[in-house]
Amino acid sequence: MKPELKQLKTYGHESPPEAAWDEHPRPQFRRARFLSLNGCWEFAAGAAGSDSFPEEFSKTIRVPFPVEASLSGIGKHFPEGTPLWYRRQLPEVSVQEGESVLLHIDAVDQEANVFVNDTFAAHIHTFQGRNGIDITPYLTDANALTIRVTDDLSRKAFPYGKQTLKRGGMWYTPFSGIWQSVWLEVVPRDPIRGVRIHTSLTEAVVEVEGPESGTVLFEDHEIPYQNGSVVLRPKDPVCWTPDTPQLYSFTIRAGKDEVQSYFALRTLSVQTESGVPRLFLNGKPFFFHGLLDQGYWPDGICTPPDPACFNEDIQAMKELGFNTLRKHIKLEPERFYYDCDRLGMIVFQDMVNNGSYSFFRDTFLPTVGIKKLSDHGINRDPACRNMFLDCMEQTVSLLYNHPSICCWTIFNEGWGQFDADEAHDQLKALDDSRIIDTASGWFVPKNSDVSSLHVYFKPFRLPASDKPVLLSEFGGYSCKIPAHSFNLSKTYGYRFFKDPALFMDALEKLYLGEILPAAKAGLSGAIYTQVSDVEDETNGLLTYDRALCKVDRPRMRAISEKILFEFAGPKV
Repeated sequence: MKPELKQLKTYGHESPPEAAWDEHPRPQFRRARFLSLNGCWEFAAGAAGSDSFPEEFSKTIRVPFPVEASLSGIGKHFPEGTPLWYRRQLPEVSVQEGESVLLHIDAVDQEANVFVNDTFAAHIHTFQGRNGIDITPYLTDANALTIRVTDDLSRKAFPYGKQTLKRGGMWYTPFSGIWQSVWLEVVPRDPIRGVRIHTSLTEAVVEVEGPESGTVLFEDHEIPYQNGSVVLRPKDPVCWTPDTPQLYSFTIRAGKDEVQSYFALRTLSVQTESGVPRLFLNGKPFFFHGLLDQGYWPDGICTPPDPACFNEDIQAMKELGFNTLRKHIKLEPERFYYDCDRLGMIVFQDMVNNGSYSFFRDTFLPTVGIKKLSDHGINRDPACRNMFLDCMEQTVSLLYNHPSICCWTIFNEGWGQFDADEAHDQLKALDDSRIIDTASGWFVPKNSDVSSLHVYFKPFRLPASDKPVLLSEFGGYSCKIPAHSFNLSKTYGYRFFKDPALFMDALEKLYLGEILPAAKAGLSGAIYTQVSDVEDETNGLLTYDRALCKVDRPRMRAISEKILFEFAGPKV
């Protein structure tokens, strides 16, 4: 018997506003001359294994929603390996001598070939297109852009996260095609290719990739720079925290190029206080009071109907007193991280897993207490290993400058895990300014900044550890609201409550009876599962459509304030 699935609309959106996703996709690397290509494209599904262009594009698809999403206008999953063809005419772009037109495709699942005027221009996978494809040599007076995307979940080398062909339980609807913004940008021949920002509590060192000399406009001063580097010192420095999310804007001018960006002043460290190892933010012990954030939506699957939905989720969790979101094995559009930067929401960013999942190895054995296992022989496929490490490097490169990101999680619960000590060292070489959680849950290696635990089926008691302890997953209590649930016949969670009042009572008992004493004794953070329901999972504080908050807001905020206040008080 097929489960009864219900169509839900996120935040009441019947359809995306016409201008949804038309804003600049890079708030931290913004040029004036950009053009969104989101919206309606021609679409066709080809024959598996065929490279031939379709004879006709008979359907219309809305970008940037994945093919399976109702918001895309297609709303179905095609057989694995089916070529998904997108086509549209490019608007006229004014390009002067010495300028180039870059095409950005911020995310596809899994790989794509790009054609301009039926001429092959580039091959990309996952989020490689964020770096920009120079399509200038292919442009004529009238231009057609065609993108062929293929996706095959049986190929485990590509990052796939929690999507699966047979959705259910903790596994979600598969998605394919283009699922983040597509846009054009006009740049000079010698452009500013990127910036890397290193901060302390008083200054930011901005390294410019591209022209080695230029100027930076900052706090009404024009500061020349040489050798691709400049130091910016705010007059009255304010450190970035969830309570004071101070951002400092600046503009780089080099040759004929100009880019707007921003930074924040904050540091992260591991230190010992009163004999207890703790995580420090800006030189002070800090409790990361957070939630697991899957980033799924009923009508857009992996893409919300409007980027404003990110703001809604973040604000809703801040109103409940939370200061951290663990972005769970998913990479978001940069708008999400910008909203976290400006609103003051810390992000623990997971790498997106690949490789095979084994229920026996990755779930059953740890559940019965077998959590020590050598990962040298797990995920032996060289292609999987190389792809994971390559995507880890790309993830750091893309998100390095966002101050809200305070922790990287490499592996989660053993899925695709391999040689975690070496992966930790490689990530530390890429970024030594953030906390690294090498293995969240179990199969813990030697090299990790934290001891990261998942506890669902027994009371939590803080263990002795020579590293800061993170409770990186816990809770998962289910409270199903049928009118706002995706699956009416199946429910997934770890404890079950039909009454929101009883659900709230249980949360209060969990936080005050287990998390509060652990925080006072040295726990550095706790990540409750989760922000919202997701498909069968009904363990969110919000319903899947975000129409209802299941907890009493003042009461939940009072719990949060009590935990944070007690953590900041005298330590035992």
